[in-house]
Amino acid sequence: MYKYAIEIFYSEEDESYIAIVPELPECSAFGETEEEALKEIKVAINLWLETAKIDGLEIPKPTGKELLRTAVEGLIGFKAGRSQKVSAKSA
Repeated sequence: MYKYAIEIFYSEEDESYIAIVPELPECSAFGETEEEALKEIKVAINLWLETAKIDGLEIPKPTGKELLRTAVEGLIGFKAGRSQKVSAKSA
């Protein structure tokens, strides 16, 4: 089974926590607590995947780890480049 990135945030308007799965269009859930929102989004993911299979839709492969790796590598590269510039100014 695929593992997708889940985003959880608090909505002032709804006065509850909202959980979304960016890679699965319109896959969302809510709860009064972060834990409840997480529990509900796991149910929503399973329902989304079951429905996609029944309807013959393509199921997207998760890219969350790839996006995170790219962001971290970019951040590390940025810090390294910045350190070299600071060292050059100090010399």
